[in-house]
Amino acid sequence: MALSGMRGLSVFISDIRNCQNKEQERLRVDKELGNIRTRFKNEKGLTPYEKKKYVWKMLYIYMLGYDVDFGHMEAVSLISAPKYPEKQVGYIVTACLLNENHDFLRLAINTVRNDIIGRNETFQCLALTMVGNIGGREFAESLAPDVQKLLISSSCRPLVRKKAALCLLRLYRKNPDVVNVDGWADRMAQLLDERDLGVLTSSMSLLVALVSNHHETYWSCLPKCVKILERLARNQDVPQEYTYYGIPSPWLQVKTMRALQYFPVIEDPNTRRSLFEVLQRILMGTDVVKNVNKNNASHAVLFEALSLVMHLDAEKEMMSQCVALLGKFIAVREPNIRYLGLENMTRMLMVTDVQDIIKRHQAQIITSLKDPDISIRRRALDLLYGMCDVSNAKDIVEELLQYLSTSDFTMREELSLKAAILAEKFAPDLSWYVDVILQLIDKAGDFVSDDIWFRVVQFVTNNEDLQPYAAVKAREYLDKPAIHETMVKVSAYLLGEYSHLLARRPGCSPKDIFSIIHEKLPTVSTSTIPILLSTYAKILMHTQPPDLELQNQIWAIFQKYESCIDAEIQQRAVEYFALSRKGPALADILAEMPKFPERQSALIKKAEDIETDTAEQSAIKLRAQQQPSNALVVTDQRPPNGTPPPVGSLSLVKVPSMSGNSDYNVVDQGVNQTNGTLSKTDSQPPSADLLGDLLGPLAIEGPPGAVHSEQTAVSGVEGVPSAADAAAIVPLEEQTNSVQPIGNIAERFHALCLKDSGVLYEDPHIQIGVKAEWRAHQGRLVLFLGNKNTSPLVSVHALILSPSHLKMELALVPDTIPPRAQVQCPLEVTNLRPSRDIAVLDFSYTFGTSVVNNKLRLPAVMNKLLQPIQLTAEEFFPQWRSLSGPPLKLQEVVRGVRPLPLMEMANLFNSFRVMVLPGLDPNPNNLVASTTFYSESTRAMLCLVRVETDPADRTQLRMTVASGDPTLTFELKEFIKEQLVNIPGASRGPAAPAPAPPKGPAIPPDDPAALLAGLL
Repeated sequence: MALSGMRGLSVFISDIRNCQNKEQERLRVDKELGNIRTRFKNEKGLTPYEKKKYVWKMLYIYMLGYDVDFGHMEAVSLISAPKYPEKQVGYIVTACLLNENHDFLRLAINTVRNDIIGRNETFQCLALTMVGNIGGREFAESLAPDVQKLLISSSCRPLVRKKAALCLLRLYRKNPDVVNVDGWADRMAQLLDERDLGVLTSSMSLLVALVSNHHETYWSCLPKCVKILERLARNQDVPQEYTYYGIPSPWLQVKTMRALQYFPVIEDPNTRRSLFEVLQRILMGTDVVKNVNKNNASHAVLFEALSLVMHLDAEKEMMSQCVALLGKFIAVREPNIRYLGLENMTRMLMVTDVQDIIKRHQAQIITSLKDPDISIRRRALDLLYGMCDVSNAKDIVEELLQYLSTSDFTMREELSLKAAILAEKFAPDLSWYVDVILQLIDKAGDFVSDDIWFRVVQFVTNNEDLQPYAAVKAREYLDKPAIHETMVKVSAYLLGEYSHLLARRPGCSPKDIFSIIHEKLPTVSTSTIPILLSTYAKILMHTQPPDLELQNQIWAIFQKYESCIDAEIQQRAVEYFALSRKGPALADILAEMPKFPERQSALIKKAEDIETDTAEQSAIKLRAQQQPSNALVVTDQRPPNGTPPPVGSLSLVKVPSMSGNSDYNVVDQGVNQTNGTLSKTDSQPPSADLLGDLLGPLAIEGPPGAVHSEQTAVSGVEGVPSAADAAAIVPLEEQTNSVQPIGNIAERFHALCLKDSGVLYEDPHIQIGVKAEWRAHQGRLVLFLGNKNTSPLVSVHALILSPSHLKMELALVPDTIPPRAQVQCPLEVTNLRPSRDIAVLDFSYTFGTSVVNNKLRLPAVMNKLLQPIQLTAEEFFPQWRSLSGPPLKLQEVVRGVRPLPLMEMANLFNSFRVMVLPGLDPNPNNLVASTTFYSESTRAMLCLVRVETDPADRTQLRMTVASGDPTLTFELKEFIKEQLVNIPGASRGPAAPAPAPPKGPAIPPDDPAALLAGLL
């Protein structure tokens, strides 16, 4: 800006810069705005100089971030000023302050048009710049023909024509239906003969936009583009000002090659030969140098040339040269070049006959998996996945498994999924496939979806030779002291079906198998207990004649769970207990599962679909894929008729690693198992579940009136909110929603406080899920917003109401969620100091005539920032003694505690990450525990807890909490007290009676979920 002579503006800017704080700045801005408003009211007394000065001040205030809701008319009026200084201000400020829909712009259209068609080149440039910046529909309708005339005018200077080309490009992009480009092919061909590189570069940008929509119209431009590339490659007639670090106009080279990629394969042999000579020159003349700016320019040209080579399906020799060049780039130190090398080598995989050449660089690609930059690691993973075939599958999968244990958490899900796909697709034998999947589950159980172990079960069930081997491997993994719950599921199922094949092996008797599996029962969630009960029933069935001691142990377990509040567990326990008393008939009822019908994995099919993309499609897609925000939309992959995909098939969803791997939930069907056949229960089909494996417990089909799952067991009838829902929806304002939530929201919140993934909220239109990852004082939550309808959800808004101790940043939530789609919104959390306050999600959307608004508590709670720590007596007691008395050590007698056996209380402490230390307190009625709390202010702070219970009165206890921070001590004491007094689930009613056995015709099993069933 030319501010010379404007003393008042200079003084105002100095005053703003000298403000000590934001409040002083606001007061100074308000004072100035008041002064400007007063002066504008008396406009007759304003000189052009004063008006210009005040409009400049308005623009400066606007640039500081303040709203300027007046003075627009004064800014627009300056456009018609006869002198350049006032006109310049008018154009600049109008372009900045007003958007394309502002009413005042209509007043300026005639003045702008007069400037465009006038003879003053300076005014023409100002007008074209403003029109290009605003790009409104009315401007396009009124001014596009005049801009087109300027562009092809031979009497205009290159400066004006260059701006005219860019202005027309903007108008065409914003309003392609308004800007008339019919018959422009010849004119564009004439523009490509332009000698001025500025006009040529701007015209090439316009050509790229035109050919992207209608390439068949602009065939006459293709030879001209090749001639431009030849001119630049030979550095002919290129002015010095367009030479960048010795490279002739790299911007024009890139745009020209990009335009060529929109044309089909070039047929003319002379044009094709000339183009290949240019590309050969580019490939031979590009190398890595020390100058970063030159590297950036030369590699921009090179990688666009590589894309063009792939598009043209060049000879194998040139393709080999491209791969060799990329092989050099993935080994250099500069991370940006390594990234681009890996990305382009991945795209080269789509070209035939170069896979074997790419395999020569496998060792270097594997090295890139360990790069410090996660973007490079992701590209290396994509490349390894794409180049894998039967010849190198073992090596690549073993590398992925080895890398899995040290990889970044955000990559483990993608790593697991791709390793599973490759193992299934290229397995040399099925035993190796079983080994790979079990290793995956062992190393990354949290990131392995149920679909993957369902697929293993299918293979083992369908291959008799594989069954003993799979059972042996499952038995070996159960010997480990700590295994993931998914490993417990798959091992329990395999041993339940096939442990009798191992009877002669040491340590594999029915008693041994039962004992090793039963050891895992206290550590698993309620969704796994039904599988273990099925396994116990199978073990009984295979133990003939019955072992009375083993039979009594299993019967005791069935009787224990007959009164379980979970309807699925209760029903299985009741029915297995009844079945197990039928003696030899049990072997017929619980016979081995029949083979599954042969079908291709949906996951492999998805991978094949990706491989069929052509290089041309990929080049266009890479340019077209631009996310409007950080929120990613994943559309539902169901067939058009709405039927769900076959359960048990693996599916690949191209989403970030925090996302779920499946767009449907696994349904554990109630079945009538007789003589090895299953009969499906008479029930309504389950509602679509857009969150897939995030939901934790399996949804269960059952007879009408049965309680279907853990999610609905407490709230009773689906769709009717329970009393606890009111506690989960934060009552910051009165809720008037006509759409009622499904399930018990309070139970869902409490469940998410103890686990890292599940459903937060659901109603007939939307399902909101959460998946979280916590490290020290920082966390990353992903909110999954799933549209359950075939119509879009609109006016979607999400706002985080964060307490003062949490710093939370939510990615942009799109305004519309498409039908049957899922949106993922990352939420970054940083804990600043100890507190029990809870963040709230203020969420609203519109569906049809329904406007829904809820405020939901988020599971970013205190125990997520705890990390259990094991201490010996020598480590615990010195710390305990050093923290003497308040406020670092607080003691309180807590009354009204729900009476719990000491073992259950210990499990409760462990569940919210406070580790109980057995044996440290000699009194058997006391508990001693320790944990570490993380926050930005305290860093890692050790916390010690002692609980003294009264055997005569379990409703009261004395609790002592100690730490090195007074606030932390108080907050942790209150948190633990809340857990002991208000234990989630304490208000549950009596267990529901087992439903009557369903009846129906015998149907062969069709999905792995039926493997989990064993009900009458």
